[in-house]
Amino acid sequence: MGDIQLPDALLVTNYVEGDENALTTLINRHESKIFGFIYSKISDRDISNDIFQDTFIKVIRTLKSKSYNEEGKFLPWVMRIAHNLIIDHYRRNKKMPMFRETEEFSIFSIMSDDSLTIENKIIREQVEMDLKKLIEELPADQKEVLVMRMYQDMSFKEISEITGVSINTALGRMRYALMNMRKVIDKHQIILTN
Repeated sequence: MGDIQLPDALLVTNYVEGDENALTTLINRHESKIFGFIYSKISDRDISNDIFQDTFIKVIRTLKSKSYNEEGKFLPWVMRIAHNLIIDHYRRNKKMPMFRETEEFSIFSIMSDDSLTIENKIIREQVEMDLKKLIEELPADQKEVLVMRMYQDMSFKEISEITGVSINTALGRMRYALMNMRKVIDKHQIILTN
């Protein structure tokens, strides 16, 4: 079975020319990486499976319509499709996963502390609600970068590639978003003194 070593680009070409097995080889080759990426953002196996299926439906559609032109860059292209479907999922469900600790927001370490007193738990829930409201009110471009960075753990390089703006623009939007969010956090200084 030497065909397993065919490069992605050649398998794509073979598939477009009618070799159905070529796609199976491509899916098998990249399945764990693509599924792992989706699962790391969604953390729900069933939804991740749905998004994985949808990703490949989109891949097949694009390849069948012969409008694929990312010569030799099959995996990043599929990842971009998967990522867009993940964003759609969050937009549809309007619910965001918890903030993960990142260099921008050490402030959120308090939110993962299970030893909080009852009062602090109530304060934490209030902060989360206020933040969600605030995120909804951010300008669309700031909100997009913030969500990708904070909730989806993407690098600014990835954000810039997906949104089509320069890394500096993405960084700037993040800075403005954080400045806006600081205002809410300042209302809850009490959380930081405990």
